[in-house]
Amino acid sequence: MSEDETPGAADSVAAVNVEDLEARARTLLAPSAYDYYAGGAEDEVTVRANREAFQRWRFRFRVLTGGSAPKLSLDLLGSTLSLPILLAPVAVHGLGSPEGELATARAAARAGTVFCLSTLASRTIEEVATTVKGPRWFQLYIYRDRGLTGELVDRAVAAGYEAVVLTVDTPVLGRRERDMRNGFTLPEGVAYANVPHRQPAATDVRAGESGLANYVARLLDPTLGWEDLEWLVARSPLPVVVKGVVRGDDAKRCVSLGAAGVLVSNHGGRQLDSSIATLDALPEVVDAVASQVPVLLDGGIRRGTDVLKAICQGATAVMIGRAYLWALAVGGEDGVLALIEQFRDELTVAMTLLGAGRLGDLSSDLLWR
Repeated sequence: MSEDETPGAADSVAAVNVEDLEARARTLLAPSAYDYYAGGAEDEVTVRANREAFQRWRFRFRVLTGGSAPKLSLDLLGSTLSLPILLAPVAVHGLGSPEGELATARAAARAGTVFCLSTLASRTIEEVATTVKGPRWFQLYIYRDRGLTGELVDRAVAAGYEAVVLTVDTPVLGRRERDMRNGFTLPEGVAYANVPHRQPAATDVRAGESGLANYVARLLDPTLGWEDLEWLVARSPLPVVVKGVVRGDDAKRCVSLGAAGVLVSNHGGRQLDSSIATLDALPEVVDAVASQVPVLLDGGIRRGTDVLKAICQGATAVMIGRAYLWALAVGGEDGVLALIEQFRDELTVAMTLLGAGRLGDLSSDLLWR
């Protein structure tokens, strides 16, 4: 986005749902940036499946419950959040707004929820920490250079982050064909700020290649294994949440090795195409961990009713990704805040109509497939 296209909150406030925001964002973002945010792997079967999974469920609502306004708050890994929606880690927010992750993090803090900073953010761990006082988590990739990986953890600890989110579904990058067609590289002025000395040059990317795929292939560890989770749990004084789990047996092993939480995720359909939809994977994971740790979910969430369907199936809370990127591109910090408040309103209305006064009232009894 160019400087003369600085977003304004009015644009995002006028949007009444996420589809409105995406349509507006597409007109503002560079085509390669839009494709990077919106796209998935190969035929994007999993991108669509994540949405379709929510649409297969219907509510069996209760009536005459006589409740007041529903309570949306919850406690999660030491923080009290005002609603069960966190902002997921997504790389390079600078593609959508000059302030990048600073704007997103401020919006999350104003809304009373967690912002999770990506390793591949366009603002540093320290910049976000000094700008934002709300709850913050840090998403971690395991680099071939374990010293560099350990330094990232140490920086997050020193900067007051409250959890480390280890992404485990990216030993290699999925074949993201939109990025390959675009020869995706970061534009001038946008960089992977936390590891700037490893920044790939645009000249390193040939036609039909993705700069991010080259970066991952050169720097991240493709041999990621269970011993790496053990290493991180021992290395980090912060709780470790494992992101990218869709199987019960994997979730159970994560917990046995010390994970403090599990995030059911298929990377938004950006890794292995034809992966199981996250909502379909959720019940098995919930059963496997047996309430030992929180279970989060991301992928395909566009409505407050989507959030409630996930919680009814056992999720503690959810993370949103693409939705807030559209809000960031359209309205900056105020746009992201407006989106979160839109979700809050949708949750309040839907829980009232469901007859649920608090998150603990949500159960599978309220769903029909």
